[in-house]
Parts: sequence; structure tokens; C-alpha cells
Amino acid sequence: MAKIKSKFVCQECGYETVKWLGKCPSCSQWNRFVEEFESKESKKSQRGISKGKIEKINTIRPTKKERISTGIKEMDRVLGGGIIKSSLILVGGDPGIGKSTLLLQVADYASRQSLKVLYISGEESGEQIKIRADRLGIADGELYVLAETNIDVIREFVDKEEPDLLVLDSIQTIYSPDVASAPGSVSQVREVTSMVMRMTKVRNMATFIVGHVTKSGAIAGPKVLEHMVDTVLYFEGERHFSYRILRAVKNRFGSTNEIGIFEMRDRGLIEVENPSEVFLKGRPVDAYGTVVTAAMEGTRPVLIEIQALVTYSPAGFANRVTTGIDKNRAAMLIAVLEKKAGLSIQSSDTFINVTGGLQIKEPACDLAILCALASSFKEIPVDFKTILIGEVGLTGEIRGVNSIEKRLLEAQKMGFERALIAEANIEASKEIKDMDIIPVNNIRKAMEILF
Repeated sequence: MAKIKSKFVCQECGYETVKWLGKCPSCSQWNRFVEEFESKESKKSQRGISKGKIEKINTIRPTKKERISTGIKEMDRVLGGGIIKSSLILVGGDPGIGKSTLLLQVADYASRQSLKVLYISGEESGEQIKIRADRLGIADGELYVLAETNIDVIREFVDKEEPDLLVLDSIQTIYSPDVASAPGSVSQVREVTSMVMRMTKVRNMATFIVGHVTKSGAIAGPKVLEHMVDTVLYFEGERHFSYRILRAVKNRFGSTNEIGIFEMRDRGLIEVENPSEVFLKGRPVDAYGTVVTAAMEGTRPVLIEIQALVTYSPAGFANRVTTGIDKNRAAMLIAVLEKKAGLSIQSSDTFINVTGGLQIKEPACDLAILCALASSFKEIPVDFKTILIGEVGLTGEIRGVNSIEKRLLEAQKMGFERALIAEANIEASKEIKDMDIIPVNNIRKAMEILF
């Protein structure tokens, strides 16, 4: 009889210990250890002797990887030109964000290219997938559906059908009978992903796996899951907004600086080819508290509107409400605005919103946030055709940002006639013609020009 060994595994990072601990020594999370069992016999049976071959690096001839188009330009952009055969792609995102919808659309287009596609769902039945397929208007093609959670059964069907593209939705629902722990546990996710990776490389097929995310936004399971796959894609966006961003955080066959923007509609995800126009649609004219800036999403400049509202606080305790930007950075910018520009807003309620549901993380939007706050406080609108780009330091100085030429060209294309940028960027912006570019080095000078 095989001996069963017990261990405790952190469900956050995969740290293993022989006894239960309240706090994980690796990731410092509390109450994340779960007891799991492993069979020594099953571990031993899985070991095999692999005969490798040592080659001198200059004698190895690389083979050209064939790419499969997804039929969605934004998806192809993120993947680096299409799907590479024998690649393993992990797609993560919040529940209800549209991961399954996107992959079903990709599977449909691939099946209409005479490619055999096997869509395996561990969360939905075949009837539920059919209902979604009818809503998306999926045509007839070589698209097959299997509702299964046992990896051994899945492997048998893959051997029998030999698909060109495999979709697993989701990896947390698939389990291996050889691992004595619940589906979704660290041990199960690690073992199942390892088996899927071997299937993908041996059969020269492309595989998409869907991963759930934790409360912090990271893909659930051990971090080794992201190391094992070839590409990691995050599907971002607010469920209450229609726009979604597909971002590559790892890509062995392409750049990680590309994003794809989609709009969720009744008939599925529609790619957005000109996001600047979409995000500025409906912008009020001559309203105070609204400013436009240019953010870099990957290598693509996107014009976004930042709105601010500064109002009297009757409670005596000022509220700081932000949507789309980090709350701590907003508090820092408010302090700089009061100390260096002389605006007394610390005792006022401040509300900052990035329209369209976007999340702004780069500091190039600092100047726009400050000027939106000042515009609301002074009740003076910023010129409708003016764009503001620059990072603000704690001493009130305005620092240069990267890719200023791309940002200004995008603004010019959208009809903006004037730009306030950092003095450090003036040399890089000399190629921009027919646009009034004003360099500023501190926020006081920017206030004098705008107000």
C-alpha cells in the first residue's frame, strides 16, 4: 500500500511546510495554509528518464514559428502578430470581465480557418456554451465542446481528436486524480498546468488556459504558474463600464508593451481601433474641472479625460475619492498643490475621476490631475483645445516624460491646438508642426498660463 504523506501548502504563493502556520513566511499572508496529501507511489511513477542531447549553440538552427491569426486585430497586436503553434497562453481577469467570451470568439475564427478547435469547460455545460455561441453569432466550423474536469480524460480526448487549438476554461477547475487535494489548490494547479504544457509542446498545438484572479488582482495559484506558460495576458476593466483592456505582462514570442482595447456589446467583444475618440466622446465644452492628457498604454498613446470636483466639506473631515488613479498619489498631488501653488484645498472634499473606466498608473498624468483640481477650485475652465502632459515632483517641478512625440501627434490628430509640457521635453517635440507647444518647469507657471 502506498504511503500517504501530509503537508501544508500556502494557497497564495505555494510555500510548503510540515506543520500548519498562521502566517506564511514567504508571502506574509494569514490563514492561507491548507493540508494536502501526496502519494509517494504516484510521485515515483511519474518520474521518467529523459534522454536529452547536448548541442553547441552555433550549430542549432532555429525554426520559423508559424502564427495563426485570431481574426481580431487588437488580439493579434497583443500576441505579437498572432498565435504561435506549441505556445501555452494564460488569460487572467476578474469574474464576468469577458475572458470566456473573448476566447470563444477566437476559437470560432480559428475553426473557420480549417483548424480543429477543442473548447473544454470545467465551469459550464455544453448547453450553456451553446447559448453564448448563439448570442455571439458563431458560425459552423471545426469547433468542438467538451465539459470535463479530469485531466486524464481530457488528455485521452486530445490524443484522439488531435486539435490545432485547445482552450481550457478554467485551469482552477481541472484536477488530476494522482494529486490528493481539491481542485484549484496549489498542488493541483501546478500539476495540471505541467501536464497541459507537455501536451502542448509534444503535439505542436496552441493552448489557451483561463486563470482566476485573487482579491489583489493576481492570478490565483502559485507564481510558478506564470513562469511555466509562454504568454500571460490580463483582461482588465470595470464591470460597470463597457471598455476592456487586454494587456500582455509576459510574452516569449512578442513585445510586452502592447495592449488591445475592446468594447463589450450584446454580440460580444468589439475591437476599438481609435480609443482616443471613444474616451473623449461626450466631453463637456467650457466646463471647469475637466482636463485632457495623453497616457501611454503600451506603445500606443491614448487621450483621456480627467475630471475633478473640489467642494466645501461640512463635516470638517475632508474626503478623498478617486476612480481610476491611486488614492495615495492623489493625496500627494493635493498636498503639492496646496504647498507649492497656494491653493487651500486640504479641508475640502475632492473627487477625481478618469472617464471610461481606465486605470491610470503612469506619472505623466500628474499635471493634468493638478490642473483639473485647480480648475474646479477656481471655477475657471481650461481651454477646450489644450492638452497637459507632465510629471509633478514634490517641490512643484514639472519633469519630462517618455514618448512625448507620440503623445503630441495623437493630440494633434484629435484636433488639439495647444499643449503644456515639461521644459525637458521641448527638444523631443520640435518635430511637431502647427501646434502651440508651451514648456513649463513648475506648477506655478502652469497656473499662470492656464488661469
